[in-house]
Amino acid sequence: MPRLARASVGGICYHVINRGNARREVFLKDSDYEAFLKAIGHASIEIPMRVLGLCLMPNHFHLALWPFHDGDLSRWMHWVLNTHVRRYHQHYHGSGHIWQGRYKSFPLEQDDHLLTVLRYIERNPVRAKLAKRAEQWPST
Repeated sequence: MPRLARASVGGICYHVINRGNARREVFLKDSDYEAFLKAIGHASIEIPMRVLGLCLMPNHFHLALWPFHDGDLSRWMHWVLNTHVRRYHQHYHGSGHIWQGRYKSFPLEQDDHLLTVLRYIERNPVRAKLAKRAEQWPST
């Protein structure tokens, strides 16, 4: 039975997260982070997306996204994740799932809630004790 399509309404901000399968690391070295950021850049050319905030951690990511049109979030995430998975398998000579499952997306109010989530995203490496200050983490 096919999965139900996600509701991805344009003009609404979303907090988007996903983590590595079995909580394994997905970003093993700097070039993995760079490739994911490159995929974000390419996807944003094909499907314009406002990326308000992001944080790539060794085994998961957080994005704050603001799609322009209905359906853009799903198409954009499909582009980014499929591009990254193909590159990952080619680079590491692997196969199978690297992500725990479908990404999760939570609509955000465009007020103090959005600011709170953006602070949460940028401080993620500090809470994980990977950096003393948020600006020291390279992928925020």
